[in-house]
Amino acid sequence: MSRRLIAVTALVVAAAALTACSGSSTPASTSSDESSASSDFGLATEGTLTVGTEGTYRPFSFHDDNGAGELTGYDVEIIEAVADKLGLEITFEETQWDAIFAGLDAGRFDVIANQVTINDDRTAKYLFSTPYTVSPGVIVVADDDDSISSFADLEGKTTAQSLTSNWKDLAEESGAKVEGVEGWAQAVELLRQGRVDATINDKLTFLDYETTNSPTGLKIAAETDEAGEQAFAFTKDKESLVEAVDAALEELRADGTIAEISEKYFGEDVSQ
Repeated sequence: MSRRLIAVTALVVAAAALTACSGSSTPASTSSDESSASSDFGLATEGTLTVGTEGTYRPFSFHDDNGAGELTGYDVEIIEAVADKLGLEITFEETQWDAIFAGLDAGRFDVIANQVTINDDRTAKYLFSTPYTVSPGVIVVADDDDSISSFADLEGKTTAQSLTSNWKDLAEESGAKVEGVEGWAQAVELLRQGRVDATINDKLTFLDYETTNSPTGLKIAAETDEAGEQAFAFTKDKESLVEAVDAALEELRADGTIAEISEKYFGEDVSQ
């Protein structure tokens, strides 16, 4: 082999070695892009979507009864599918409803996945994803109570509501006295004990409760004229994350994932 050929070969080998050391291969570039996108989201933990949820709000966020006690539910499965689309790990911070927005404000988690209803007060302070649940609110009473058949009939009655919930505002607007509770389970218990006259909540929550606990001794007395829309909630500085979540939700609608999860829990698509 000539000295010229040896020299050229050496240069090629050296160049290849430098390229390998520089980490400039295509896979490395893709990884860097994903890391950069994750950084743009302003996550509490880099590479991980931290989610605030109750863990006691069946069928949306609860622990299963199969012995493992794993966190599951409609909201849980949808946000897990979103995180998967975004290439992020996911972790859940279980928090009582009345403290969940304070946790979001404090940066303990990046998003709330807990059937948060979009309303004017919340949109003034928070960002929301596109809705993934559409359902009316209902008044739930004892099945032998015929004194309440409309929201006007709540005047002077006592309802059990979470004090930071959308339903508490509706109860007060209807003239009811509100007994503060931590969530649906406690509200139902007070109602069944006869300590309150009614509770207002999402229709899907009651239907699931009726299915899994029948006979409950409870019934729907009335429902709202318009359906509420529920979505993931974020602080105002999470614009990039909201855009990415919305894009993921659109993909999950298109490929049938959201409809499939909805059918699993409700027997129909409640996402639109």
